[in-house]
Amino acid sequence: MEWFVAPEYWLSRLVFQRALAVVYLFAFLTAALQFRALIGRRGMLPVPHLVARVPFREAPSVFHLHYSDRFFALWAWAGCAVSVALAAGVDSRVPLWAGMLLWLLPWALYLSIVNVGQTWYSFGWESLLLEVGFVAVFLGNGTVAPPIVVLFLLRWILFRVEFGAGLITLRGDACWRKLTCLDYHHETQPMPGPLSWFFHRLPKPLHRVEVAANHVTQLVVPVLLFTPQPVATAAAALMIVTQLWLVLSGNFAWLNWLTVVLALSAVRFPSHASRPAGAPLWYEVVVLAVAAGLVALSRQPVRNMISRGQIMNRSFDPLHLVNTYGAFGTVSRTRYEVVIEGTAQEVPRRDADWREYEFKGKPGDPRRWPRQYAPYHLRLDWLMWFAALSPGYAAPWFGALVERLLENDRDTLRLLRRCPFPAHAPPRYVRARLFRYRFTTWRELRETGACWERVYVREFLPPTRLADPVARRG
Repeated sequence: MEWFVAPEYWLSRLVFQRALAVVYLFAFLTAALQFRALIGRRGMLPVPHLVARVPFREAPSVFHLHYSDRFFALWAWAGCAVSVALAAGVDSRVPLWAGMLLWLLPWALYLSIVNVGQTWYSFGWESLLLEVGFVAVFLGNGTVAPPIVVLFLLRWILFRVEFGAGLITLRGDACWRKLTCLDYHHETQPMPGPLSWFFHRLPKPLHRVEVAANHVTQLVVPVLLFTPQPVATAAAALMIVTQLWLVLSGNFAWLNWLTVVLALSAVRFPSHASRPAGAPLWYEVVVLAVAAGLVALSRQPVRNMISRGQIMNRSFDPLHLVNTYGAFGTVSRTRYEVVIEGTAQEVPRRDADWREYEFKGKPGDPRRWPRQYAPYHLRLDWLMWFAALSPGYAAPWFGALVERLLENDRDTLRLLRRCPFPAHAPPRYVRARLFRYRFTTWRELRETGACWERVYVREFLPPTRLADPVARRG
């Protein structure tokens, strides 16, 4: 069937596939380097505890069959290896069916991880990577031209990501409609980046322009993805520029980069190189059957988008084949941070020698400038932001975190930038306090060198030692 393929998009597919493989690599690398402290056998939310109470049909994962920290590590590092191979183009050096199996492998590997990741893997970009990764299986390799149906499915995902987010903002916080949300967002976002201070200090009229442009990009431009070229390419390019603006202004793991990758699939790159031919019949049948199934499953995210009670970042099936996306329906006006401290003294008085634990990404020392970590995902730092919003977010894991700090647990300390206690002498007590943070002004920055100003608010967790029950307070 001649209509089935779009050979003019062969370079778009090539760019999309190599970039998607790099995103996969960051996802697996994050899992391999962080899992022991988060979901390992002695982690804060151990996988064995989850699989003992959640049936396989609700969260399909290989770890229902077997779990050990060594096995999980091998699983995650295998994902890294496959991602590197795909980024190097191995899928184009094998037959079509083998290339499809190669792309199916990272999807299956990561699905097993996400489905046991619990709150540490509850972010929208996990489901987005799985949904995009599954569709990418059927995009083919260098032996066939890209199927136009699969290209349409990728644009459909991009449309739902952008349009769904746009609807969330319009239905959510009034500051989006008043064009004032960016007066606060750069300061209160989960993990500021090295340029966030400067973005926050932009003139307020420019913030209004940013918000208005965001509405256009999310609510108008996505419709243009389904128009003829070159309009669709221009729409995708505008989305890419918007996402790169977000990359500069904060640390959102691989969300922005994956959205850029999605948009690349809609760009028609000019090329004079030879193009692959048509597709075999079995491939056409498989692609059309899968596409029909995904379109049918899409009824649920569509109903969610048009519903007044629209929810965001939710998967509608255990395989994460179709999902709903969106963020920042509500924008915080004030930034709060939980600061964790420890002391080696026998009596935990207020004037004791309390030493602060430093996290890699989340604000701590007011003089320490935010760093760029995305697309790498600092999961503990992100959950600490949620804990500051409401202690209830931390209820399942915060007590376990404190316990491991009191033990100087090696895997937990690896998630931090600095532990103030030597490995052989853990703290006797650990406490947590809630502070209000704000970006300093230009004048304060020049005078003090500090990018943050913080004020003590209240106790989050009283001084606690291993002999005490670790009760989260707030």
